[in-house]
Amino acid sequence: MGNTDKGGRDIIVIGASAGGVRALGQIIESLPPNLPAALFVVLHVTPHGHSALPNILARWSCLPVAHAEEDEVIQPGWIYVAPPDRHLAIEDGRMHLSRNASENGHRPAIDVLFRTAARAYGERVVGVVLTGNLDDGTAGLAAIKRCGGVAVVQDPREADYPGMPGSAIANVEVDYVLPLAEIAPLLDRLSREPRPSSPADCRGLEEEPDAMGIPLSAGNVTGSASGEPSGLSCPDCGGSLFEEPNKEPLHFRCRTGHAFSPESLLAKQSDGLEAALWAALRALEENAVLCRRLEKRSRKEGRQQAGGRYQKRASDAEEHARVLRGVLQEGGVGLGEGDVSGLGS
Repeated sequence: MGNTDKGGRDIIVIGASAGGVRALGQIIESLPPNLPAALFVVLHVTPHGHSALPNILARWSCLPVAHAEEDEVIQPGWIYVAPPDRHLAIEDGRMHLSRNASENGHRPAIDVLFRTAARAYGERVVGVVLTGNLDDGTAGLAAIKRCGGVAVVQDPREADYPGMPGSAIANVEVDYVLPLAEIAPLLDRLSREPRPSSPADCRGLEEEPDAMGIPLSAGNVTGSASGEPSGLSCPDCGGSLFEEPNKEPLHFRCRTGHAFSPESLLAKQSDGLEAALWAALRALEENAVLCRRLEKRSRKEGRQQAGGRYQKRASDAEEHARVLRGVLQEGGVGLGEGDVSGLGS
């Protein structure tokens, strides 16, 4: 699909997470068989095992549905689904798949598809954010708007999980906020109406990785992140996270390519904090067990003073472990909105 000067918006990109299968089905079943646009879908799915999502969506669709394949030519009237554990990017009339660093804790990530579509196709793109937790898709939808495309969001009031739609509305100048029943007719209309000529401003997108994970600007060919150090560490690799202070919405990226929007970073930090506390609990309980053994041995050998010291250390470790276990069981460290790792999570 080469660039054309006139025509409708023929690149439609849709992102969804928790509750997304049902939402996608409701939209797809209302699309006409002669839709003059290619439609691309990213749904957060588990990276392990086979995905039956194209077969599931095909039950609702009069359009052909398939997993995207590397270097496949884009055809109008098709629905392409990102396969598990692969980012889906589009440019130069073809699709590209990669195992580049996860973004917002996901591969595939919605932002990758949206960002590459915006950069390659500008005002030809319609971006749609559906139900889901946290905020994947917000930065990508902002890129679509910046490049002259149209931003569509499911009405959070009817979304099974309003986090993603709500974040998009709060951070992007959205064009349409609609219930699911009204999205398919809108997409059909936008794909047929002549698109208005609007100057695109894609400044800043050249600093983001391209479809193959290589930053486009000459200064970033070695993989260095742009922006200023944020003072935060990447929860995936431990490297420094960088941010651009004046860039909206707020976005963080490390040198290896892991990227996070604020809510996604907060959720990953929460997961890391909980894992660290469970590890600390294990260490405390093992320390108490060892001290009890040493206490028993010391007293058996007549070293009462040493036995007393070990008894004190064991009691302290047991008390600290009791308090920490109570915190973990009460969920006192849970900062995220929910698990977004599974199929349609």
